[in-house]
Amino acid sequence: MTAHEQEDMRSQLEEASERRVHHSSAGHDDHGPLHHHTPLHASDEAYPEDVLAQLVADSELIIARYPQKRSALLPMLHLVQSVDGYVTGRGVRLCAELLELTTAEVSGVATFYTQYKRHPNGEYTVGVCTNTLCAIMGGDQIFDEVSEHLGIGHDETTEDGKITLERVECNAACDFAPVVMVNWEFFDDQTPESTNELVDRLRAGDDVTPTRGPSRVCTFKQVSRVLAGFPDGLADEGPGAGLPSLRGTLLAKEKGWTAPRPEPETDNEPTPEGQAGGLAPGHPDSVNTGANEADEVPTSEGVKDVDQTHEGDDA
Repeated sequence: MTAHEQEDMRSQLEEASERRVHHSSAGHDDHGPLHHHTPLHASDEAYPEDVLAQLVADSELIIARYPQKRSALLPMLHLVQSVDGYVTGRGVRLCAELLELTTAEVSGVATFYTQYKRHPNGEYTVGVCTNTLCAIMGGDQIFDEVSEHLGIGHDETTEDGKITLERVECNAACDFAPVVMVNWEFFDDQTPESTNELVDRLRAGDDVTPTRGPSRVCTFKQVSRVLAGFPDGLADEGPGAGLPSLRGTLLAKEKGWTAPRPEPETDNEPTPEGQAGGLAPGHPDSVNTGANEADEVPTSEGVKDVDQTHEGDDA
């Protein structure tokens, strides 16, 4: 993307912001708690030139991974969060422009998944599992005591911007219940006391080491960049599966147990066409809708007016 093209895109984004930006009517001040049901916060500031140039360059790398541009939306929303800390109005417009979508389409995705934040998120998202097993093992008590300790509730952020607290419906680590996650890194077998100590250390700026995974917890913005598809090289750092997860495998090895083998198939009759087996790929009677045809090679050229929105667009 040339300097002239970057400046042209920047000007268009600024003009779109002036025409379309509106402030949230949620009624909270800058430091008050906000919830996921609040609308996407708009941003009346365009990206600085250097930030915009890097976003566009990174977006082009993401788009190039997919046969269709629109398939790049999920990682691009994470990319926006890695810069802004949440999905901003300007981020929605940027995604819509580069992927040739409406802002309504982008906002529909951004408001569906809970990993995309609609308001400024803390540096660390602390998720306390309160699903059945963790709740029975103490998850509800952990959440209640940490909530009181921090002075915030579910999906609220401390005034210093450090911690966003969440109730989580299963962290997929039931063998370590009760489990707390910080930016999706595991802290196993927690208690109210250990979790209060954990959040205090995070607020103090100390390096915190999860039970499994990397040697330290990264910030929300850093993790968002990893989720956008730019690895930080820490994926294989630290322990992976813990002993409770491996007990079944170890017991089977000790006892000499093996998984049952499937019985050999006896019915070798081919499946008639049109029945359960369906038509084989490439069959002359199969239908090619063109839905999976590849887009043209992604490029930043030919940027059109970003203000291609319709009434009801949420950006």
